[in-house]
Amino acid sequence: MNGGPFFTRWRFSRIIAMIQIIIGLFVIFISMASLHRFYNASGLLHFSSKEACHKFDTITEGILREGGYATFDLKALSERVDEVLSQMAELQEKLESTAMKLGKNAKKEKNNKVSTVAENITLVEFKRFLEEEVIRPLYDAHISLRLTRIPRPEDVVLGAHSGALMEDPLLNYFTVEETRKYITAKVNREDMLNVYDTNKTYNTIGHTCVLMKKELDKYMNYDVGSYCGDDWELGQQLMIGGCDPLPRRRCLARASKLYQQPLPINESLWTIPDGGNVRWSKYKCRNFKCLSYKNLKRGYNKCVGCFDMEKEKLKWVSNGTLTNFLIKDVLNVKPGEIRIGLDVSVTTGTFAARMREFNVTIVSTALNLGAPFSETIALRGLIPLYTTMSQRLPFFDNTMDLIHTSNFLDGWIDLQLMDFILFDWDRVLRPGGLLWVDKFSCERKDLDDYMYMFLQFRYKKHKWVVSFKSKKEVYLSALLEKPPRSL
Repeated sequence: MNGGPFFTRWRFSRIIAMIQIIIGLFVIFISMASLHRFYNASGLLHFSSKEACHKFDTITEGILREGGYATFDLKALSERVDEVLSQMAELQEKLESTAMKLGKNAKKEKNNKVSTVAENITLVEFKRFLEEEVIRPLYDAHISLRLTRIPRPEDVVLGAHSGALMEDPLLNYFTVEETRKYITAKVNREDMLNVYDTNKTYNTIGHTCVLMKKELDKYMNYDVGSYCGDDWELGQQLMIGGCDPLPRRRCLARASKLYQQPLPINESLWTIPDGGNVRWSKYKCRNFKCLSYKNLKRGYNKCVGCFDMEKEKLKWVSNGTLTNFLIKDVLNVKPGEIRIGLDVSVTTGTFAARMREFNVTIVSTALNLGAPFSETIALRGLIPLYTTMSQRLPFFDNTMDLIHTSNFLDGWIDLQLMDFILFDWDRVLRPGGLLWVDKFSCERKDLDDYMYMFLQFRYKKHKWVVSFKSKKEVYLSALLEKPPRSL
């Protein structure tokens, strides 16, 4: 033939036919494997008929009693199998259409007795066709089934009766591996408690509302136009549990009966607010005096001393050490360039207050973890961002001059969860912006893992200090600059 090596019409048709046969066998294999896995999961192969039916009915009853989703998503499994079968049908139709088109071209070529490159297929074109139109769809279908999780029957029954989560909610609904990694609960290292006093963290796209149906129903149970219940703590439990963003509500938020006008900005920054501006009913303490670091029963432990303004005034402006960087030293690294930033810490706003004195605007993330952190930040004339570590930051890409973190990420955190968090920080930090890691603590044996998490972004090191916290624990403080990464 002209134009180089070609596949003849009959040879290509034979290959297409073989591929169709392979696909047919693959579909049969999928069906058999799926049935085998399902019956194994149900225990039907290991019991008598009567026992099997009784066990299967028990499982079904448990699933239905929990709403059909809390322990295992049968609907998503069905949709996944239907999706794979549809992919197989589309692939077979595409192959048949291609074979028919080639047959017409061959007949036309025979009648015209002319052979052209356009009417034949080269080795390169055939390779591309196989890779893009055959191999890739088959691979996607294979992976979709491989990723499907079917629980053991005892797991389902246990989940139905005890409320324990055996499968992450809606996991079978998603096929992209990154999505599945993101929504899977991140268990803390060595089962330690995190900053929220829980042993696992749910990154959120709202899917875990399935697990918290009762709490969400309670949160949304109100009379339209009336006052909301004093239920901010319930809303915060939903947020921490991954049921977030919370739905909007058509009720009126409550305020303290003793609410007073806040102090002027020149006084409010370094003055404890009026206790009448806080709704204290959900806290162990009933006033700011009770929150003193000297009171061991104050109800919070993540920010010792942060309600004592005299102690707070000393932070970042005096008593500088190797791991305690001073604000003036950090700002001198990029003189005049640091204007806006984010403080991801457990805080009452002291870092933002001090940076305001240097003409830098800082937004502080806050949750009310045993004390009114959010109210305190706002009453000091600063901006609290009521958010969890599970959420994508509500800022556009490449906008922040500075991100500071303290008392937030520690040695409890799962590395994959930390990866998602740091990549989001990298997203909002502008080229040339600074990441200030303020006394990150972990065990010595874990230090290399955590250092890699920070170093993987190849930021420029302005400061990098490791010091001992105790015999087994260390501190890491760092000041890093994001590279340009221009396209």
